Amino acid sequence: MPEYSDLSVLIVDPNPGMRASLHNMLNLSSISKIEYAVSSGTAIRQLGKKSFDIVLCEYDLGSGSNDNGQDGQQLLEDLRLHKLIGQWTIFIMLTSEGVYSKVISAAELTPTDYILKPFTVDVLIQRITRAVDRRAVFMPVFHLVGLGNLRKAIANCGELELQHPRYAIDFARLRAEMHVTLEELAEAALIYQTILMQKPLGWAHLGLARCQYGLGRYEEALQSLDALIEHNPKFMAAYDLLAKTHVALGQAVQAKKILEDAVAISPHMVARLRHLGEVAFETGDVGVAEKAFKQVVAKAKYSEFRDPEDHVNLVKTLVKKGDANQAGGVIRDLERSLRGNANTDACRAIASALLQEMTGNLPAAAAELATAVTAVGTSRGLSTGLKVGLVHSCLKNKLDSQASELMINLMNDTDSGITTDDAVDVFEKAGRHDLAQGVGDTVARQVQELLSDAADRRSQGDLRAAVDVLNIALRKTPGNVPLLAAAASAILKQLDDLGWEAPLGERCGQLIERVRSLAPTHPALATLHAQYTATQRKYGISTTA
Repeated sequence: MPEYSDLSVLIVDPNPGMRASLHNMLNLSSISKIEYAVSSGTAIRQLGKKSFDIVLCEYDLGSGSNDNGQDGQQLLEDLRLHKLIGQWTIFIMLTSEGVYSKVISAAELTPTDYILKPFTVDVLIQRITRAVDRRAVFMPVFHLVGLGNLRKAIANCGELELQHPRYAIDFARLRAEMHVTLEELAEAALIYQTILMQKPLGWAHLGLARCQYGLGRYEEALQSLDALIEHNPKFMAAYDLLAKTHVALGQAVQAKKILEDAVAISPHMVARLRHLGEVAFETGDVGVAEKAFKQVVAKAKYSEFRDPEDHVNLVKTLVKKGDANQAGGVIRDLERSLRGNANTDACRAIASALLQEMTGNLPAAAAELATAVTAVGTSRGLSTGLKVGLVHSCLKNKLDSQASELMINLMNDTDSGITTDDAVDVFEKAGRHDLAQGVGDTVARQVQELLSDAADRRSQGDLRAAVDVLNIALRKTPGNVPLLAAAASAILKQLDDLGWEAPLGERCGQLIERVRSLAPTHPALATLHAQYTATQRKYGISTTA
């Protein structure tokens, strides 16, 4: 029997008898570094403090009661989403659950393995042995990924693949996923296509479709996903991406139908239910939206990562339905059950403003919106969509200064994805050309200040800082041609003086092409292209120019 005395294990199970049984089984394999968690909450707190080699998790964490807490699938969803377990963590689901939909929900989140109860010690040790052996092969890559050195990790995958040919497809999958992380979607797509030529694997079809979606090739993505679902109607992640693709094509009704079908097959994924609620609300199907958001709030009730925005979504739906009593109850539940969350004050104020507006109390609605704008400033992680919705509400209630302030803050937030064009569009559609012009003028001043700052840093020889400043400016105005040219020039200077960096070189080429597409007669274009080609040749980078 293998020696596993160095392995640490977290057993997540509310049943003391099962915890004791698992402990004894593990001891038989020399595993003694064992800790316990009796619920999803205690598991999350323990994993937040330290890492474990193996997590053995009971599926039914509610001791048989669906209303008594998270199940193992929801726990795994939280752990993956909030990065509390790494790729190297072995997560094994233990279940005696006979309901097929629940098994599907767990499987789609790809635990390392799952074992049906009852099982023997030999079965448990066999599964652990298999998982540990596989992890040892991939650990050098996982280590490099943990350090953030994805390029070296990709190269390392190629080397290890030669040493361990039986894992060739797994290494190829890892390489593709890292290319996706690096936003090199064409490279990732080629790897997935190569895999599919060898074997028609569902995850490879899905990976290819994700690349097609990311590249804006929506029709190709639809074809890939339709074919995948036809051959594997239980491949749940394909439904999610298919719905997302239909939304990107402006086909919300089709997206809603796909999500309803997916929820009927696998009803326990909170993210899918949330997406269904959002799409149903957009299409005006208040009944489906209400049901979906109620399930989201109920299923997330025992999560350590409850999101008060879910309550806002439910209130918004109930307000649209005209149900003031239920909306008020949801707000009271939000105040009571999410006290202490950094985002609760903002979400409560937004929800209350919606209810006050519905009941005709406009002064109270305006007061709540002003409170919400202030609370957003101290919040953490609120979605861009919620904040843009707050801007719309402020405009509707004539809170012009608050709307402008919030929109400018959104544009200054590099993670929001809101550009000047987006902001101007919001104000113009609201019939507020004056506010649109004011925001545009403010951003123009900020961009000019950033250009001056970048020029100063470049003159002082701090080339990397100059490029960083220009990238911040570009996130505000990605279609600003002089700014695009200035950023390309700064990157070329850095590459020429400090050495070639492949991602930066690719970025420079993209900027030059962007200038070409927006202003084909721009006077700096020929010079930038010549400098780019010369820099490539200087470092032996192949070029057809």
